[in-house]
Amino acid sequence: MTDHILQMRSITKRFGGVTALSEVSLQVARGEIHAICGENGAGKSTLMKVLSGVYPTGSYEGEIEYDGSTVSFGSINDSEAKGIVIIHQELALIPHLSVAENIFLGNERSTAGIIDWNAVNAQASDLLSRVGLHENPTTPVGFLGVGKQQLVEIAKALSKNVKLLILDEPTAALNDDDSEHLLGLLRELREEGITCIIISHKLGEIASVADTTTIIRDGATIETFRMQEQRDSGESITGRIIRGMVGRDMDAMYPHRDVEIGEEVLRIEDWHVGHPTQPGRTVVEGASLNVRAGEVVGIAGLMGAGRTELAMSVFGRAYGRDITGQVYLHGKPVKLPGVAEAISAGIAYVSEDRKRYGLNLIQDICTNVTSANLSRLSKGGWINGNAEIGVAEEYRASMKIKAPSVMTTVGKLSGGNQQKVVLSKWLYTEPDVLILDEPTRGIDVGAKFEIYTLINDLASQGKAVLVISSELPELPELLGVCDRIYALSEGRITGQLPAADATQERLMELMTAEPSHETRT
Repeated sequence: MTDHILQMRSITKRFGGVTALSEVSLQVARGEIHAICGENGAGKSTLMKVLSGVYPTGSYEGEIEYDGSTVSFGSINDSEAKGIVIIHQELALIPHLSVAENIFLGNERSTAGIIDWNAVNAQASDLLSRVGLHENPTTPVGFLGVGKQQLVEIAKALSKNVKLLILDEPTAALNDDDSEHLLGLLRELREEGITCIIISHKLGEIASVADTTTIIRDGATIETFRMQEQRDSGESITGRIIRGMVGRDMDAMYPHRDVEIGEEVLRIEDWHVGHPTQPGRTVVEGASLNVRAGEVVGIAGLMGAGRTELAMSVFGRAYGRDITGQVYLHGKPVKLPGVAEAISAGIAYVSEDRKRYGLNLIQDICTNVTSANLSRLSKGGWINGNAEIGVAEEYRASMKIKAPSVMTTVGKLSGGNQQKVVLSKWLYTEPDVLILDEPTRGIDVGAKFEIYTLINDLASQGKAVLVISSELPELPELLGVCDRIYALSEGRITGQLPAADATQERLMELMTAEPSHETRT
């Protein structure tokens, strides 16, 4: 008989008139890595907040049995006292405090109210060694990269004698090496008898590390299955997860598009961008590219190649200094000294960091959707509030934004729905050129399909679409959505390929090539 450390039975959670969870049940075996998969807004994070006491007993219906006893948590402190620790996608670290101070924050080692810093730093050093992080415990957390900060969070959990560790999108912001290190650490914790629940959109990682997977869709449990049994059956693990998440087989990851390419819309010639704070350092050097009406063009490059810097500098010089070169729109040279001028010229830029640059998280959907084009709604300096709500409602319907109303605070939405709000904001400016920087970062496979469909629709309307993506190792996003792909290496364009001739291997060769002064085709 399976020894379950956790059993959640018939959990129902409502927010006003919206049911986020409906009769959800979850069983987790002791000492396993249990994955929870689902689309954005499916209820995964809500379920874990119920478990950890973020949503206290009484605010939901159902029962939680943990470690053999029925439990009632009034706060996150209650769940941590029982050995349940949750690490949220947005890390809860204070950058100006040291690693040791962050690890023991709220759990200080003291005698008679006096903290023994020698003991704190020594214990922190032991915990850092345990998670494979070789840093001085007195180092400010803000000096560490996000991969190392994630390890600090796990060290913090271990300091609380964790029995059940919950990780919400732990590798979303990590590079491949940091992700592999983290997954290796989870395997080590499993060997030590610590149970882990992992929420992730990276299905390849789920397939490699999880023992059991539970799929949630639209606030309900769809199925739970053992990964080894799935491997033994010969059926694709990722295929089964995708089918459960979206409710259908996804025969094609990318929707079909009938390509009709027209005249040139955007051309960039001999574009140079200097680093904003390091004089003499060139970030983009001699870049030239073009995009035509109805065409989807990709930019591929490794981290630090200059992809985002190129896009932001073209978008009203939002990045860089000492920028030279020429931008042409519909064959005519244009000056774009600022973001307002770029918007007026018909260029829109969807940032790779939607929470920092794309959204006002404390404002509602309505305010965000109309924020880039308020002139269409105002007269004499006054905004027509009814018209603004009407515009937002149109985009909520057409973009399938899941929210009770357009007055919902954007910060409360799932990642996929936040991305739809960002896209709505820029579509409301009616651009001729749409630059999409990592448009599917941090969203699930179903929401990705919707974004790809939107890209196709925009191209079919005659828009010129430029897509920047780093999904190449896992899902060949650029190969699936683009008509042509430019490769960027160390700030220079090293070649371009028609999508029909492009392969991951050929693109990687160009992305790692030594830049030259000639663009290869």
